[in-house]
Amino acid sequence: MAFYMFQGRYSTDALRAMVDNPQDREAAGRALIEAVGGKLHQFFFSFGTDDVVAIVEAPDDTAMAACSLALGASGAMSGGATTKLMTSPEAMAAMSAAKNASKSYKPATG
Repeated sequence: MAFYMFQGRYSTDALRAMVDNPQDREAAGRALIEAVGGKLHQFFFSFGTDDVVAIVEAPDDTAMAACSLALGASGAMSGGATTKLMTSPEAMAAMSAAKNASKSYKPATG
């Protein structure tokens, strides 16, 4: 399974609904992620540009995209971004692959 960081901004209507009727949005997010076979590791409300940050483990990019699409289609979010994360061993494998691939690359010259 792959790891992802989701950062999102709630719509004005969603914020109004949460102020008028406080509700556990972590439970709602967990249900959505589990519906595609994933796991919600952390869910945070945050200050700044984004209202929420979540660390998610999902079977693949398609499953995570399905979550993002379903969330976006709900109208609850006014924007957001999903970032795929790599573990240290995955990053080291990428570094090794880059080392091998760099032998084939010719940079632009002036």
